[in-house]
Amino acid sequence: MNRHVVVIGGGISGLAAAWELTGGAAGPDASNPEVTVLEASDRLGGSLRSGSVGDRVVDLGPDGFLGRRPEAAELCREIGLGDALVPVGARGAGVWARGRVRPLPDGLTLGVPVRAWPTVRSGIVGWRGTLALGRDVLLPRPDRRGPIGDRAIGPMLSRKLGQRVVDLLADPMIGGIHAGSVDDMSAAAIYPALLAAAQRRGSLMKALRSETTPVPADNPPPLFWALDGGLQHMADRLGSALAERGVTIRPSSVVHSLERSGPDWSVSLDDEQGHHHLEATGVVLAVPAPQAAELVRPHDQEMGGLLAAIDYASVLLVTLRLPPDALGPRRGTGFLVPRRVRRPGTDEGWMVTACTYLTDKWPHLSRQGDVVIRASIGRYGDNRAEGWSDHDVVIGVLDELEALIGLTGAPLSTQVTRFPQAFPQYRVHHLMRTAGIEAAAARLGGLAVAGSAYRGVGIPACIASGRAAARLVR
Repeated sequence: MNRHVVVIGGGISGLAAAWELTGGAAGPDASNPEVTVLEASDRLGGSLRSGSVGDRVVDLGPDGFLGRRPEAAELCREIGLGDALVPVGARGAGVWARGRVRPLPDGLTLGVPVRAWPTVRSGIVGWRGTLALGRDVLLPRPDRRGPIGDRAIGPMLSRKLGQRVVDLLADPMIGGIHAGSVDDMSAAAIYPALLAAAQRRGSLMKALRSETTPVPADNPPPLFWALDGGLQHMADRLGSALAERGVTIRPSSVVHSLERSGPDWSVSLDDEQGHHHLEATGVVLAVPAPQAAELVRPHDQEMGGLLAAIDYASVLLVTLRLPPDALGPRRGTGFLVPRRVRRPGTDEGWMVTACTYLTDKWPHLSRQGDVVIRASIGRYGDNRAEGWSDHDVVIGVLDELEALIGLTGAPLSTQVTRFPQAFPQYRVHHLMRTAGIEAAAARLGGLAVAGSAYRGVGIPACIASGRAAARLVR
């Protein structure tokens, strides 16, 4: 049989895998395999979603991607979207602390202070946090453990820099990115420089400064990029480019099982035309870990168990188009809301985890007649809003934003976007679990995994994952 690779999953990881399989930037040639992309939904792109808000296209999923990782910007240029890349137009963000939104201080890396004074001066951590930071400078606590392959970020930081730094800075930032908690989050997978710094003698902040890679002084890349026309434009363009290369793209195709066909694979699926089997010399599983677990469990129980052990968090994004006077003075790109800060007068924490000022962050979205902001809801262990109607979600968000930042008036329009089971949780020893999954796939032969469940949740990391998986099965 001629070589035929089936990519299961039409999110950005699967599309990147198909692009790499067909030659990537170099273009297709006779050595490339035949490629089929199977997507269970009726659209490509996964979490990359864009929609009309007023008279502009706004991202309803991720609104940008890291500029200091090159994979996403490079892929945009490869598919002809280089001119659509838009650099972030505002800097800085805030955090709700001690009764109001306070600007995040300078000298943070992923929410962890590398210098004490800017954080002390910000007023975020209060006098208890100030004492803990001063202790790290003058009388740092030695590590109670020797060199170790992984640690939970929260407890490690709490011992070194104090619990207020964890609760008001590190957890809102790192936990917000992953919709989880740093209490059990893997330092090796998420912040390896912190793990290395914590195992050195002396001040953690000083050690972390030496572990952090400096930003290039000459022509540094933007911190974030967006796409004019929305990030879904990248998925749509990739789909068109892949079709031009002869890739078969089959939306609304639900894969039920993988079966062995000699040394190769047979993919069993249902689509609008009925039940089918596709013969493949290679398969890329670019689907969430629980789905991958069900497909591989008949062939490798251990691999299926490792995949099934990866938990996921659900989130909701509420996009609000508001009159210009609905928001008072604001700074930067938005603010974070700590998980452990209680809403006044209640025993519960805030439902909103972050708010982004989209029309401030991305100047190409700005219009004179409105402002557009977005609130994030949900994290692992907090599913309060999952069963609510869209109307109730909007009412709850407006109520909290009124209390947090004094939001006034009725929105001009609203959109609620739900991402069920979308954020994998990188718990301690996650990289060991990932290595076990990848080794099991290699033993099976002609199989590779890709996506946010393994070595990074951001768009650049997912693209890198897809392209690496393609190289393993081509």
